[in-house]
Amino acid sequence: MDLITTDAQRKNEIADLFRSTFTESEGVAEGDLIGNLVERMLATVDAADMFVFSAVEGDDLAGTAIFTRMTYPEDERMVFILSPMAVAPGHQGRGVGQKLLTFGLNALRRNGVGVALTYGDINFYSKVGFRQISESVAPPPLSLGYPEGWLGQSLTSRPLDPLKGASTCVDALNDPAIW
Repeated sequence: MDLITTDAQRKNEIADLFRSTFTESEGVAEGDLIGNLVERMLATVDAADMFVFSAVEGDDLAGTAIFTRMTYPEDERMVFILSPMAVAPGHQGRGVGQKLLTFGLNALRRNGVGVALTYGDINFYSKVGFRQISESVAPPPLSLGYPEGWLGQSLTSRPLDPLKGASTCVDALNDPAIW
């Protein structure tokens, strides 16, 4: 399996991976929601504000993780949020997601990112260093439907001190249905 920073030539394949994976696990409505989100992100988010990492096995896209910039205007740290991530059903349960996230988080560190956030399952994301955080540590851009799933980690040797100021996310993520 190869871990890569994904290029623009795989946009359709990436969107299809998210749509099919979320459809299989959560139903057609969720598959369409996440598939459309990924299409919007790949079409509208500036390259400086997004990292796309993929796991590839042969010609098969096994998984993809997308990180986009979060802005806390009163804080000097660079912050990115993981949202969304998918591992193709045929590749699940083999450590692909953990390897992919470790690869991505290391790349973020090398690029000067100080904080990574995500919104999801603590049991999965804690395996790669995410910890449950409160909204006072990292104010989310929109109301959280599941505050227990708000997770973060420092990507530096410093602890994850509270981020300063109100946050904003990329326009594609600025949708209450996602939060």
